[in-house]
Amino acid sequence: MDGSQTEPMAAAGVRLLYIDDDPGLGRLVQRQLGRRGYVVETATCGADGLARIGEGGIDVVALDHYMPGQDGLETLAAIRTLQNPPPVVYVTGTQESRVAVAALKAGASDYVVKEVQGDFIELLSSAIDAALEQVKMRRAHEAAEAEIRAARDRFEALAAERALLLREMNHRVGNSLQIIMSLLHLQAGATDNAEVQTALSNARGRVSAVAQVHRRLYTSDQVTTVAVDQYLGALLDDLQISAQHGEVGIALSTDIDPLEIDPDRAVALGVIVTELVINASKYAYPGAKGPVRVTLISADGHVELTVEDEGVGLPEGAPLSASGLGNRIVRAMAAKLGAALEFPPRDQGAAVRLTFPLMDVPAVGL
Repeated sequence: MDGSQTEPMAAAGVRLLYIDDDPGLGRLVQRQLGRRGYVVETATCGADGLARIGEGGIDVVALDHYMPGQDGLETLAAIRTLQNPPPVVYVTGTQESRVAVAALKAGASDYVVKEVQGDFIELLSSAIDAALEQVKMRRAHEAAEAEIRAARDRFEALAAERALLLREMNHRVGNSLQIIMSLLHLQAGATDNAEVQTALSNARGRVSAVAQVHRRLYTSDQVTTVAVDQYLGALLDDLQISAQHGEVGIALSTDIDPLEIDPDRAVALGVIVTELVINASKYAYPGAKGPVRVTLISADGHVELTVEDEGVGLPEGAPLSASGLGNRIVRAMAAKLGAALEFPPRDQGAAVRLTFPLMDVPAVGL
């Protein structure tokens, strides 16, 4: 028995098309590689080889360089224009490196020098196996990329759906809070008790601070962060309108840096600003009118909020009366922000300053 028949059939089922104008060499390749498990077909010219490839079912091509009419490079160029072309191992009888380089540049997977008396069949078999492995790896890479793209598309679709649901939720919450504000307004108008009216008006301002956040979230393309400058600007506009239609005597001015923070921290910040402005409107200018300035500066990873006036100042030793509801709310919201609360001394008026770290906004989770 021929020893070559005992070789492993690793190439079993692989269909090889050997294109060479030497039919004798074609039969040799067919016989020798057939023993290794390949299914070998032959063609004696480039045109016949192209026709056979066009019929389908060819896994790999071995292509001779020197052929009459259409040489190997021309045939290789034509193969490369086909849809999903099989890999090509270029076969040449010359030792000139320029032919091999030209074939590789034209798209050949590998090349083999044709020497019938040497190791041609062994080298050809190795080159074919390597070409098939390259195809396998490329297809696996393409499949992995396709799966990554599909996963990314699924993630983006889920993120878009989640953003839509969050926007709708914020819309509904905002509407509900608006109803609560209207009810508080109606309730305040239904009583003649000044203290009750004041308490309900203050409560309405606090609800407005929360409602503004939800309004920002459902009217913005971004549902995970709030633009603080726009949010506080709108909130302070509402407070200024309330001041113009009420008995409070303040003129608001603002200087707020552009800043994005998460909704929870935005609510805390808005409630604090509302409380401090309400407090200034009640106590800073008794029987008169004066300015209240709101400043927010972001620098070095920290945010500094200052609310100040030029009024009568804070009572001695009692900044934001410790027993007052507004004081408790401000301190609770400051703790939520992780903020340091200060009362800088002033020659005239009062000032409250909060400094808190600017934390990274977490990404949307699914």
